[in-house]
Amino acid sequence: MRKLENALAAAIVCLLAVLPLVFKVFQDFLQVQIPDADSGVVNLVFVYACLAGLITLQDHRHLALAALADKMPEKVRNLLHALSDGVVACFITAAFFNAVCQVINPDQLSSTAFAFPLKLYYAALPVCYILILCCAIKHTAHKIAAAVGCVAGLLIAAGPITGILYYLFGMESVPVFTQFNGVWILFTGKAFVVLVLLLVLLAFAGVPLFIILGGVSYIAFSQAGGYVDVIPLETYRILTDKSVAAIPLFTIAGYILSKGSAGRRFIAVFNAMFGWFRGGTVVATVIVLTFFTTFTGVSGVTILALGALLSVILKGSGYTENTAEALITSCSALGLMFPPSVAIIMYATTNYFSVDVMDLFKGVVLPGCLMAVVMVCAGVAYDKRRKVETFSLAALGRALKDCIGELLMPACICAGYFSGFFDLFQTAAFAVVYTFLLAVFIRKDFTIKGACEVIAESVPVSGGVLFIMGAASGVSYFMLDADVPGAFTMFITQYVSNKYVFLILMNILLLIVGCLMDIYSAILIVSPLLLPIAEVFGITAVQAGVIFLMNLSLGFLTPPVGMDLFIASYTFKKPMSTVIKGVLPFLGIQFLVLMLVTYVPWFTTVLLK
Repeated sequence: MRKLENALAAAIVCLLAVLPLVFKVFQDFLQVQIPDADSGVVNLVFVYACLAGLITLQDHRHLALAALADKMPEKVRNLLHALSDGVVACFITAAFFNAVCQVINPDQLSSTAFAFPLKLYYAALPVCYILILCCAIKHTAHKIAAAVGCVAGLLIAAGPITGILYYLFGMESVPVFTQFNGVWILFTGKAFVVLVLLLVLLAFAGVPLFIILGGVSYIAFSQAGGYVDVIPLETYRILTDKSVAAIPLFTIAGYILSKGSAGRRFIAVFNAMFGWFRGGTVVATVIVLTFFTTFTGVSGVTILALGALLSVILKGSGYTENTAEALITSCSALGLMFPPSVAIIMYATTNYFSVDVMDLFKGVVLPGCLMAVVMVCAGVAYDKRRKVETFSLAALGRALKDCIGELLMPACICAGYFSGFFDLFQTAAFAVVYTFLLAVFIRKDFTIKGACEVIAESVPVSGGVLFIMGAASGVSYFMLDADVPGAFTMFITQYVSNKYVFLILMNILLLIVGCLMDIYSAILIVSPLLLPIAEVFGITAVQAGVIFLMNLSLGFLTPPVGMDLFIASYTFKKPMSTVIKGVLPFLGIQFLVLMLVTYVPWFTTVLLK
């Protein structure tokens, strides 16, 4: 079964990479218009997201907060795990019936894409939910808790089930389900805060974040009158956004590069280019780490893929082992600040009424470069070599020749996108095709089968991100519909009147958020709340976006639960205390850069003129 899922995922990725480029050739050069071209491709992305979500769950790789339950006494731990399994079963059951209700609703998704009804693509969502539910029940040690959760899910899904019975059989009233639905709406209205706090607690117990976010949105819409049908439709809307469709493709392109020989080739080039002067290896390290994180969208993947190799190079240049590993860990998230970073795309997509992705791309470049330069300078201070290798033009020439294909990739991507020749999704498709051809046919890092296995291996990375987006979209919609940003803005402006005080408070809040939440959940939930307030204080949407992204990238390094700290501890086989001690000086330096960018808007606006 798993082999079939991987093969299907790889096949969809191939279609997503090839079709946009084929359509561009037909439409721009042959003047042949393809009906429903964009709609068909983004709906394939939706199917891929559903399949990726299932695979991610099977691999136990859905994003979650630190499992604090593991540190508790055994009885408390077992109780929390049983409660968690029951909650997972409950909300997945409810989500399944809610999604099915929209499949059979004749008023929804009535058009077609590639000659197939949109309902056929959308049906992948309830299929995904029921398979996730079966998988969760199969692997849980608390079968009774899961069974109770399924029953509870049936009860809280009384509204959608009533809709299903109406659409299928014309049953306008089913007293039992109507009564249960009324009780659920009344209960959530009275216990809304308690239920949300319970879910937050379970998030810290290790429940996947997509369950937490989906549960919060289900409770929120229930207490507001039971309009839970909005949730799956919002999931469909966000995952069929053309900008979002680029996210898995960029991730896959970066994954192919990181698993092949590209890392070694890049290191050779930049080491030959900069290794002849003190601190030159740090320049090479920062550039390589930044490049790979920019395309994978996940700094942890960069640490896992290149951490050991870069550590050896830095130690060979005179750095202590702990300093080398701390420097690698501290620089791993810098790529989130450079286009076409997944985080930048997601931020612009989430706040598309306020900020354009192209403007945000321009706005982050200078702050990202400043952060990279400062990290290089910090690294130079740790370089204690008295002797350095002499510069060799011949060695540099050989390294450039050996890496020319990899070096052309970012150049082609930037030229294609910023010139307007490619849109964002076509750029991502080009990146996948380019890296695949380079790795398989030129570098011969993989066979075709091996490359497909690498693509399958990357699915849980993009799958976790996409499912988080789908689940958080319901929360975002509810907050906008209930005008939570407006109320939050009024509350803050009532007590804070100074722009600079607000900026420091925003930074503190975002550092805490970045430490406790993954960057993608934070973008979807927190950014719509903060952006309207920032605009009230005269902070442009681009500057607010840059500050937001910089804070969250620092959050990966912020003790005690910054994600990259755990990944570095695992990769370098060092205790967390050692990792944190090594990272703190670099974290402090990055914080100073953050303050500079926060209070000097020029850094984010100069390229917009």
